[in-house]
Amino acid sequence: MIIAKRKPVSEIVDMVKNFSRVLVLGCRGCVSVCSAGGEREVEILASLLRLGCQKEGKKVTTIAATLVRQCDKEYIDTLDDWDGQYDAIVSMACGVGVNFIANLRPMARVYPGVNTSSMGGSMEQGKWIEQCAGCGDCVLHLTGGLCPVARCAKSLLNGPCGGSVSGRCEIHPDTPCIWQSIHDRLGRLGRKEELTAIAPIRDWRTAGHGGPRTTLRDDLTI
Repeated sequence: MIIAKRKPVSEIVDMVKNFSRVLVLGCRGCVSVCSAGGEREVEILASLLRLGCQKEGKKVTTIAATLVRQCDKEYIDTLDDWDGQYDAIVSMACGVGVNFIANLRPMARVYPGVNTSSMGGSMEQGKWIEQCAGCGDCVLHLTGGLCPVARCAKSLLNGPCGGSVSGRCEIHPDTPCIWQSIHDRLGRLGRKEELTAIAPIRDWRTAGHGGPRTTLRDDLTI
């Protein structure tokens, strides 16, 4: 799940202060699950925007709406339902949604309403922890299903750094050393000897450092 958190209202007010009609656009996907950009959050932000702009001496009319997703063209096309009714869009989807609107509506003024942080899961109510870095070359089959790329502070692939203390990360002492967890888990599974295998040098080109990545499924293309 993509995890995001709403930007400070003052920051969003500053983005749209020169517009009189704002479409606050939510998403029923990941940001809805992490309570950042679903229908409820859209309604709240729309109200806060009106109040915030009012304090700045400006009157703003807001439209609150939510799409099924903002990462598919077919749903972005429903923006046509509000043609002529807004001057700017505040997207409460993840950064992908903002990019999609900007790509598909070249003249639309679109601004982010949330900060996109990571891909992770909910370990307890109101708390989400990053689990995957989307590096494009998964090594979870070698590490017992635990990701050292996303969950090690140094993204080390060749075992612990040597700085951990009592199984805790030296950089984030409240966080378990993921390599200690990998070691313990492989031990429970009777696979500890696999840790002695020398892994080849990692090809990091799949991690996205060379620009936007494209995933192509020939069986799904038309």
